[in-house]
Amino acid sequence: MDEIILPIQILAEQFAKLPGVGKKTALKYAFSFVEMKDEKAAEFAEALLSARQRVARCKLCHNYSEDEICPVCSDDKRDRRVICVVEDARSIISFEKARSYNGLYHVLGGVISPIKSIGPEKLNIRSIEERVKGSEVSEVILATNPTLEGETTAMYITGLLKKYGIKVTRLAYGIP
Repeated sequence: MDEIILPIQILAEQFAKLPGVGKKTALKYAFSFVEMKDEKAAEFAEALLSARQRVARCKLCHNYSEDEICPVCSDDKRDRRVICVVEDARSIISFEKARSYNGLYHVLGGVISPIKSIGPEKLNIRSIEERVKGSEVSEVILATNPTLEGETTAMYITGLLKKYGIKVTRLAYGIP
């Protein structure tokens, strides 16, 4: 990137830090940004800062929220006896689009991965135990991905919740 001026290089490096964005795409984004009219660039920058400042994690399920409690957890029409455990908040969007699940969620924030030095203590695993303990929860559905790490995480959570006598199920594979 030596032929490109420093401000564009720096901007492209920042875009390249986003997951799934390679160097070529990051450079394309950087050029697109500097070619925007000032008003559009200001709107874009404001949207980035606003999202960063206004979006937090729900104190119950760790989903993204503008409030202390997310819209799903605060919806009293939801079945509070069932919690679906997902790896990340993006997974909730898929479930909600399908409109076939009416329970609550719990976002782990990743999966157990010894290779990446991610143990259970770095995830929102203990808080699922706290939610189950002494509550009306009767079933926990594990919806982690069918990868080695996802399976390991699901097995760990199953073992952790076994002592509470609740039903722990695994989401079926191959269902779109």
